[in-house]
Amino acid sequence: MNKAYLITGAAGHLASTTIEKLRKQDCRIRGLILPDEPGTDDEQITYFRGDVTKPDTLVAFFSGLEDSEVIVLHMAAIISIQDKVSPAVYNVNVNGTRNILDKCLQYHIKRLVYVSSVHAIPEPDKISTITEVDHFSKDAVEGAYAVTKAEATQLVLDTGKKGLDVVVVHPSGITGPGDLGRNHLTQLAQMYLHHKLPMGVRGGYDFVDVRDVADGILRAAERGRSGECYLLSNRYVAISEFLEFMRVATGRKTHKGCCPLWLAKVVAPAAEGIAKLQKKRPIFTKYSLKTMESNGHFCHDKATMDLGYHPRDFKDTVADTISFLVAHNA
Repeated sequence: MNKAYLITGAAGHLASTTIEKLRKQDCRIRGLILPDEPGTDDEQITYFRGDVTKPDTLVAFFSGLEDSEVIVLHMAAIISIQDKVSPAVYNVNVNGTRNILDKCLQYHIKRLVYVSSVHAIPEPDKISTITEVDHFSKDAVEGAYAVTKAEATQLVLDTGKKGLDVVVVHPSGITGPGDLGRNHLTQLAQMYLHHKLPMGVRGGYDFVDVRDVADGILRAAERGRSGECYLLSNRYVAISEFLEFMRVATGRKTHKGCCPLWLAKVVAPAAEGIAKLQKKRPIFTKYSLKTMESNGHFCHDKATMDLGYHPRDFKDTVADTISFLVAHNA
């Protein structure tokens, strides 16, 4: 039987990286993109224009694959670093996931891999190592992205109990080559490259290479245990360490300092206001700064054991990201 992968959010950084890995396999690929997003068909991949929030636009995307073993990789989401859940974020992250689940049941899809987030997992305290959980509640987490991802993840697991074969993966902070500024960490790297970053902030998080996450997703599709969740993380990286990796990658001699988080919190509201007036995305917000001081220690041992997941050295990720941005004058 032929194998076919259906990928939502196909124009995104993670999805496009995953598609490049799939091109090395003997399979058909369908990518779901929004009407205004670019996508060129070839002999292996076909792009379908639709919207996960509009079920009628998903029919063609799911249809005509009765002769294939179909795996859906649901990646479409709005990443938000805001506190409050906007209607758009909820509609895409929760209602969109519900629509995809309904279509998977309707079309008897073999397996769904849902790309959740580490933010959907409640933080037990500031020092414990965080591992997988089997229940998610929007009331146990904070921030628009975390709240909607927690609700959507529980929807996926509940649907799994109704007969759909589901696997959930939880990436940590994704970065890496292939992105031209939509990713917040890439935005930080661009500001550094163009001498527009006066300093960093103290704190950090678990950051992981997009290529490793893509590999983990495909491994989950092949080897993941049904109904299980897997952390696709790397390790805790301080912002000061990230800045140092960029300094080494660019060959600069000057070291960037980091201001205390309390000072960044004082300045953040004004910076957000200025960014809004300039119609730019703020690099630091109240929520992102809260993340920088949260527990960023995640354990990916389960993914390593079950999936053979092994993330690369983050220093190499930074070097490759800088090389990519320089090559594209980004």
